[in-house]
Amino acid sequence: MAGFVATGLPAALSAQAKKAAMPYVPPAGAWEQKSPSAVGLDSAKLAEAIAFAIDKESRTPRDLELNHYNTFGREPLGDPIGPLPPRGGATGVIVRRGYVVATWGNPDANETTNSVTKSFLSTVVGLAVDDGRIRSVHDTVAKYVPPIWRARPNGTGYARDWPSQGQLLMPFDSPHNKRLTWDHLLRQVSDWEGTLWGKPEWADRPTGTPTEWTTRPRKEPGSTYEYNDTRVNVLALAALQVWRRPLPDVLKERIMDPIGASNMWRWYGYENSWIVLDGHEVQSVSGGGHWGGGLVLNAWDMARYGLLTLRRGNWGGQQLLSDAWITQALTPTPAQQTYGFMNWFVNTDRAYVPAAPPQAFVHVGAGNNIIYVDPVNDLVAVVRWIDTNQSVNGFVEKLLAAVRQ
Repeated sequence: MAGFVATGLPAALSAQAKKAAMPYVPPAGAWEQKSPSAVGLDSAKLAEAIAFAIDKESRTPRDLELNHYNTFGREPLGDPIGPLPPRGGATGVIVRRGYVVATWGNPDANETTNSVTKSFLSTVVGLAVDDGRIRSVHDTVAKYVPPIWRARPNGTGYARDWPSQGQLLMPFDSPHNKRLTWDHLLRQVSDWEGTLWGKPEWADRPTGTPTEWTTRPRKEPGSTYEYNDTRVNVLALAALQVWRRPLPDVLKERIMDPIGASNMWRWYGYENSWIVLDGHEVQSVSGGGHWGGGLVLNAWDMARYGLLTLRRGNWGGQQLLSDAWITQALTPTPAQQTYGFMNWFVNTDRAYVPAAPPQAFVHVGAGNNIIYVDPVNDLVAVVRWIDTNQSVNGFVEKLLAAVRQ
């Protein structure tokens, strides 16, 4: 017809093409599985990687309470104050292009994920930034945290919480702590001073001369990286003040339900980490399992979270966590180039996982529990209870050897 100009495909065909172009998103309660070859993986090489992960299962006790007393329980004031459920054996899930291609062990088992919890905590902080509840990560945290009324008895001696006045916690009230920003806490470069829930910051992985643990000068915020769970728990307490509701509720509503996670995950705090908030007793959750507590969840839920971070916060076209936040989380910390926001370990100069591309990153918890996220190869791998970082690198090397296209 003269003068006819094609304006595009018919609406039905256009919608169908758009749907075909969108990456696969697993619905709640189901996850499509494809053969390795269907998504460009060599099945024999993939089997080698899985066999390696099984062979390298952690040799530490599966009784995690016993394991605690063999490790962190030896620290000053190291008694557990949160649940330490026993673990199972080596377990994993591998996802390529959104599809499950392999599993091993018991992915349904709900077990502690230790410091992978920190990635979920930083995500809850990210949601507060996205919503404007926190104006900038470079704001000082003290501006957001009023005196906090403890709901349970305080400790005594070195286990007594400080900065505080009896039942009132004021965790950002010292001259040093008043200077700390959200970014300092997220990157573990704050050198926050004090005791929270009976655990002094100097008692976590103590180093140096014991006589100087309580007297040393504080380090300039941002200058020194120190992995420290007391300070992580301070971040969780501060985030609770911003949200004015339990952090597990926020995580469930904004992340876990939208990505189709199970209803079996739990996020625990400590027996004494209760505060009074708006007339209600609320538990401030922990950022890991150092003294018990933290996130207890299954490998499927870990894989869904890994897929969300692989896709930069987008789930089926819905931006659950902003791309800007993902960029910040993946930006190396100047004082520790393999660390972004907690607990996003980045692969700057391929220093953290030499076998992986530099764009890969890993959510890491003790045990080891890992979520390996590889945007270059469109891969997510959950590996639970693998013994060492060296074995993690060995697994990734074998996994990537399976990639054919």
